[in-house]
Amino acid sequence: MPVHTQGLQSWIERLNQSELPALASVVTDLQRLTQAEHASVQQLADVLLRDAALTSKVLRVANSSYYNPSQEVIKTISRAIVLIGFDNVRLISLSVSLVDGLLDRAPRHQLLELLARSFHAAVQARNLSGYLMSRSEEEVFIAALLCHVGELAFWGCGGTQADELAEALAVPGVLADEAVQQVLGTSFRQLTLGLVKSWSLGELTALAQGATTVQDSRARSVTLGVRISEAALDGWESPRMAALAAEYADLAGISEADALQQILASADEAVQVASTFGASKLCRLIPNTDPEQIRLQQMQRQAALLQPDLLVLQQAMQDLGQMACAGSDVTLILDALLKGLHRGAGLERVMVVVLADKQTRFRARCAVGEGTQSWLESFSLPAEQPELPHIFSYVLRHRQPLWMGVPASYNLAELVTQPIRQLLGNGMFFVAPLLAGTREIGVIYADSRLSGRALKHEQFVAFQRFAQLAGRCLGALAGRG
Repeated sequence: MPVHTQGLQSWIERLNQSELPALASVVTDLQRLTQAEHASVQQLADVLLRDAALTSKVLRVANSSYYNPSQEVIKTISRAIVLIGFDNVRLISLSVSLVDGLLDRAPRHQLLELLARSFHAAVQARNLSGYLMSRSEEEVFIAALLCHVGELAFWGCGGTQADELAEALAVPGVLADEAVQQVLGTSFRQLTLGLVKSWSLGELTALAQGATTVQDSRARSVTLGVRISEAALDGWESPRMAALAAEYADLAGISEADALQQILASADEAVQVASTFGASKLCRLIPNTDPEQIRLQQMQRQAALLQPDLLVLQQAMQDLGQMACAGSDVTLILDALLKGLHRGAGLERVMVVVLADKQTRFRARCAVGEGTQSWLESFSLPAEQPELPHIFSYVLRHRQPLWMGVPASYNLAELVTQPIRQLLGNGMFFVAPLLAGTREIGVIYADSRLSGRALKHEQFVAFQRFAQLAGRCLGALAGRG
């Protein structure tokens, strides 16, 4: 039976005793060193040397060009402390421990997105703190990094309850805080405060939650860094970012244009920091400052927001059912099909290709989803090519819907030819024949590759049903003709 945990204390005990004991131990020991007035090089080395893998990773980071631009080879923790400083080695140790403790499992997208945001916030906060010459850059970095540690720990270790919450949050119009309270029996903020307290993080509790006085430059650096990392997801030119740049400028005593440049530079640095700490899979989730990459990232995030809508799905099925009985034109049939699969079933890209050029080629007839406009102009495949058969002709010939990318279809993987990969990309997809009675019309294709989310069984069931309904509509239309 999966463990079901409810309430703050139960979660703290579960995370510290069964899910993250190694991380909790390292974080606690590292934090005690900063609270001791005369913490020694040897004490820090002793904490790290208990874990050979952690020592190795800390030395790798210490030798990176980011922390060690002179490239003098560092072979021991004590040498690392001499060359790059006690605080930097402690910061590296804590960051690497956090990455390893959470990403060693099979990380879900909520964890990856939040950890990327945490690294981004940490770099923004540290650089602002350095600009203000508060001499607390390391403390500020860690405070911002751990600002959402309760939520990070949950998405990393929550098991079936994380699945339950993910489903609850996907319901349109849901109140996120209420859903969290229902599933966990506590809030993410309380879980963060509880973990920070149990890990002896002391004053960082107040810093990370922005609870100290607004005059405290460290606290303002942390909270501003966190807010910048969140606003960046809306785009660098959003009204929210403009307001934060103005706040940054006021705090630092610089112009708003200079403040935005500082913020953009910190975002680029955050990508480098995440990579340096062995979390390169987070880099694509930190908002990019290159205009083309910004467009692509926003497209991916928009796709990630697309969720199945049962009402739209049912309405589209009802519309197609009526069209099969009462008749309709091809355009209305295909519109209902695309609407049902895209907005109803939550499939990010959907395309209908039809046999054209005297039945010799597959060409795109209609498509929906970000980036699919180009398919209408460029998608073209030979209908039959004995020397190089492909999945579209196979599906139409065998009249069989397929879910490509799961074990049941591995034996057909070679039919996803290089031209298809070039046109559509890599990853899972659905494909089904489109028939009008017995007449072959074309093929329906759908995927969720913009966000990279795995396709689901219920989406495949809906996909097959829509293919059948569209076929009935087209068959009825042909019969009337």
